[in-house]
Amino acid sequence: MSRTADPATGFEDEAVLLVGHGSRREKSNEQVRELAAALEERVGVPVDAGFLELAEPSIPDAIDALAPSVEQISVVQLSLFAASHVKNDVPLAVNRARRDHSEVEFSVGSHLGVHPAIIDLLDDRAAAVEAELGVDRAEDDVAVALCARGSSDPDANADVHKLARLLYEGREFSSVEATFVGVTEPTLDDTLHGIAKQRPDAVVALPYMLGDGVLTRRVRDRTAEFADEYPYVDGAAGDPLGTDSRLLDVLADRWQEARTGSVEMSCDTCKYKVELDGYEEDQGGARAMLRALTHQEAHADREDVDDDPHVHDAPEKHVAVCTNQTCAAEGSAAVLERLRQEVRDSDEADARITRSSCLGRCGDGPMVAVYPDGVWYGGVGDDDAERIVSSHLDRDRIVSDIVDQTL
Repeated sequence: MSRTADPATGFEDEAVLLVGHGSRREKSNEQVRELAAALEERVGVPVDAGFLELAEPSIPDAIDALAPSVEQISVVQLSLFAASHVKNDVPLAVNRARRDHSEVEFSVGSHLGVHPAIIDLLDDRAAAVEAELGVDRAEDDVAVALCARGSSDPDANADVHKLARLLYEGREFSSVEATFVGVTEPTLDDTLHGIAKQRPDAVVALPYMLGDGVLTRRVRDRTAEFADEYPYVDGAAGDPLGTDSRLLDVLADRWQEARTGSVEMSCDTCKYKVELDGYEEDQGGARAMLRALTHQEAHADREDVDDDPHVHDAPEKHVAVCTNQTCAAEGSAAVLERLRQEVRDSDEADARITRSSCLGRCGDGPMVAVYPDGVWYGGVGDDDAERIVSSHLDRDRIVSDIVDQTL
């Protein structure tokens, strides 16, 4: 929609900042921007996207762009659960914005959380897998594993269990189990093996994630391995939430809550507010804010996101390119940049490309080492970089004619 300011003041009444996490995968960042544009169409006020890290614009930069022409900014969070980013990092950024833009009124919305539209969306994702497997929950025993990333925050993990229970209630699934692919338990592997003991006709694994990336592939891979191991159970994984229009229902509600001051966040079970068994060291707003400041400063020191120390989701492969004297003279800098560009353009490759010092193969370079596979390529040229990505990183097929050694 077009943006028109009040001709008398030059100001919009209000705007929305949709905050996403940010990713090295530009496809994931575009998803946030797509949702921002759709939300603008839905609510009828300007909506811009900003990111916590790894992508541009940052929250401060996005606010700096909006603030000169609006009187009120509502910050809406594209986060599935309320963990440290929602409870610490975003409030810290908004407090700084209030200091820097005292003429603007700021309000902060809640995370996506538990919402009827999300339950409905998960139900449809499960139904799509049932259709693919040729089963019907009304006639067959269909079990669901609702799989989230996992968090160190007990509130966030508890919401997964609540979503699983709400998905089960009123529907004809034989069971719906909450499970995780990292950080906490039960793991997806353990959950799938436990479900197999019930001998259902089919198992549907639902990745409770926004984008289709490393974690969703992990869910699909684990589910495929499970289906091979238990031939008497049909198993398949569904799609992530993506940019389904029902997310706009949730975001619009969170926007209304923010601008009307009716945001409800859990405090009674927040590890930063009360003492919980096993999380005693986390209690206290000052300590939590200090951790948030330290986290942000760690990223602020890095100009290149490829050198960012973020380790939430480690890439599947690490590619080291020797840029020491001999390899550099043979053109390794061009190889490094071509590899990075090819990985950015790939929908399949999940790799971090970094420069390294001497790999001890002087005269055989440029050298490129791919881990954890332990494959070293020698004499790599600019065109070979494309083959390494399209074959090895995309499909796990070694480019044999340029292999120097394997470890």
